[in-house]
Amino acid sequence: MGTGSDGGIKPANTPVGHEGAFAPDGLTYYVGDIINQTYNAVDISDMGHPKLIAQFEAKTAALAGVSPNGGAHGLSLSEDGNRGYFVSVGTLTPGEAADPNHKFSNGFYIVDTSEVQARKPDAQIRVISTVRVKDGTFAQHTLPITIGKKPYVVFIDEGGAVGSDVLEPPALYLTEHQAACDLGVSPFPMARIFDISDERNPRLASKLMLETHDPANCAKVLPDLAGLSAFTYGSHYCSVDNRQNATVLACAYFNSGIRVFDIRDPQQPREIAYYNPAGSRTAQPGSPHVMVGQWRAGGPDYCASRSDFDFERHLLTTACMDNGLLVLKFADGVWPLPQSTPAQEQTH
Repeated sequence: MGTGSDGGIKPANTPVGHEGAFAPDGLTYYVGDIINQTYNAVDISDMGHPKLIAQFEAKTAALAGVSPNGGAHGLSLSEDGNRGYFVSVGTLTPGEAADPNHKFSNGFYIVDTSEVQARKPDAQIRVISTVRVKDGTFAQHTLPITIGKKPYVVFIDEGGAVGSDVLEPPALYLTEHQAACDLGVSPFPMARIFDISDERNPRLASKLMLETHDPANCAKVLPDLAGLSAFTYGSHYCSVDNRQNATVLACAYFNSGIRVFDIRDPQQPREIAYYNPAGSRTAQPGSPHVMVGQWRAGGPDYCASRSDFDFERHLLTTACMDNGLLVLKFADGVWPLPQSTPAQEQTH
């Protein structure tokens, strides 16, 4: 793809895929190119002959011109495929985080993907609105949901308020997290819920913070980071029990395990369940936790995968890097909630 010889477009740079998502009708695959800072729409209506049909330049859009370093990462699409929710990756040095005039690029865009969905020739993807998140970095992904018949977007960061939370020297990793604590903001990334009833003016509804995220607990938590250089207590992937009627949100929080929140009141989410898998005493072959050098014998597992809900059997299926596949059962009465309904399969 991307050569122009298949009827698709020929971009300036060959796309390098990293994070992606399908339009709900299954006919378009969108992929974020973290290297070239673009989002790419691929027509897969003919699976044997996919073709690149549109590209969105995140590095030039960068939250509508706020900063030139807003990179591409994860994304999601609306149920009708006419809206995209693309993240904008931003990182911060301690000095930038402390500067009230610094122009932040970390956050997400709401974009119009209707021309791609309609297969309009020379389809364009246009920005509708942008959201800047000043107490997080390295935006991870988004998830559009409906709570009580109102539209929301769950936005998840992969980095805390300072730095990026990706692999870096342990001394720098600890310094950046201490800098966040000194500024009175969370040293770890988290999930957030945004009200998009007015898609041109998204509004923060709440943050899904654990006790580890509270700057007041920094003195208790930061010693855990000695010798480490990535992720620790931060968020990664989140999912809901039903995108059309979301009542519960499950998030992987790396060393904090799997966390489940009641989000029926999106202004005041409440943690209702968690699972911390046992730490392994021996390095597990194939574990990314081991591969990136963050595993410690007997230490907490790395939980980073999405979770899937089984309404009928009250199960949550996920995976952590050392323990592998996990099928978890909710205690009686925890979930489903009275307002919960099973998700319906998409048919087109």
